[in-house]
Amino acid sequence: MFRSRGNPLLFKIPKMSESCEKCEHKFEIEPGFFFGAMYVSYALAVAQMIACFVIFWGIIGVSNITLLIIIGSVALLTSTFNYRVSRAIWIYTFYKKRH
Repeated sequence: MFRSRGNPLLFKIPKMSESCEKCEHKFEIEPGFFFGAMYVSYALAVAQMIACFVIFWGIIGVSNITLLIIIGSVALLTSTFNYRVSRAIWIYTFYKKRH
């Protein structure tokens, strides 16, 4: 699906292919198709941040500033992963298998 993985530290977004190499399924069905994937990405990021909060504040008990730094770092480092996964989930949700 993606030609490049991207790099959150260099602010590079993953580059997506126009269509599947094997079945030639066009990924972007219509302009703006991936706007809904932003909601999926948001849900993934919130789930990761809540998990970090529960682990580092609730269980380990780090200070508030350390917790903020950890959550911010996790959000930054998983941003390109969330981008790719949310688009894959969005495509899979609306994919109709051709006969």
